[in-house]
Amino acid sequence: MNDSFAQAQRHTVPPPVAALLSRLPPYPGSMLLVNALNFVLARQLPSDVTARLQGQRFRIHVRDAGLRFDFVWRDARFRACPPQAATDLMLSANAHDFLRLAQRLDDPDTLFFNRRLSMEGDTELGLVVKNALDALELPVFDAAQWAPAAVLSRLRQLRPAWASGSRHGPR
Repeated sequence: MNDSFAQAQRHTVPPPVAALLSRLPPYPGSMLLVNALNFVLARQLPSDVTARLQGQRFRIHVRDAGLRFDFVWRDARFRACPPQAATDLMLSANAHDFLRLAQRLDDPDTLFFNRRLSMEGDTELGLVVKNALDALELPVFDAAQWAPAAVLSRLRQLRPAWASGSRHGPR
């Protein structure tokens, strides 16, 4: 067993957690995902790519967590949809591998050729999506930014001065 494969095996969602996650209703998760995709990607996609995406049904399958996120590209944005019987393109990987992709620690080709990322459906659509993502200047996802202490620190910076505990705030 190669080191890359062994490392991936150590970083899977534990079965009890996966059993719980797989019971969650899929639509709210799809809503969260499409909001993130729209925030990060939608405005940057070139018009030829958005034309090719129009009406296409996608699924992100997080294998080790038992999660599936279904969405479609319509009217210049990603939109969540209920679980579909069939999709035009499905990308599957473990949570750790999707996180490494978002952090730009691994590229899709490496994960694909190591059989840690799979693509099912319209191959041409998959290549359009991959090439478009490769061409974009995307922020690197830093998990440390989402640690509870970091989030609380940012929230404290956003609140108005009168909410900081001052006794002389508005009355």
